Amino acid sequence: MLRAPVAEDAEAFLAAVRLSGRLHGAWTKAPSTRAEFDAWLARNVGDEARSTNVALVALRREDGMPVGVLNFSNIVRGLFQSAYLGYYAFAPLAGQGYMTEAMALALDHAFRRLKLHRVEANVQPTNRRSIALVRRVGFAREGYSRRYIRIAGRWRDHVRYAMLAEDWPARRRELMAHR
Repeated sequence: MLRAPVAEDAEAFLAAVRLSGRLHGAWTKAPSTRAEFDAWLARNVGDEARSTNVALVALRREDGMPVGVLNFSNIVRGLFQSAYLGYYAFAPLAGQGYMTEAMALALDHAFRRLKLHRVEANVQPTNRRSIALVRRVGFAREGYSRRYIRIAGRWRDHVRYAMLAEDWPARRRELMAHR
């Protein structure tokens, strides 16, 4: 299931981040202290209709165990109706298909609730699992951005993928047919 994070998630979230350090490596920097979690929460939770950042946590339905995070950032309204999607899974549930379902739910949220037209995901070219995820969900590769984002003190290249609102319904049906 997918929902907005709340302050009460801090303990489980931070424990999941600690367990996932090797998984995240140089790909991302998740909030790892209570202060970082609180700052992340303040930046990403609020009035979705006016916010430029929207965070969602994915939880395993059976037991509420954290699966991962999906962040829509730099949301631009008006004629653009676009956002960037950042995401990361948590160990030990990574690689079990939960993030595929979570990303599908997040795209439903983006296109139905946030009324976005375009969602872009940028992935480091050596992050094979993340590239496999965006491809599996149906994102189209659009390009390559050299030295795109500074992560862990280094400017890193990224492969640019996007999903459009008009492409999502058919792709969603395909994903649901394979469940």
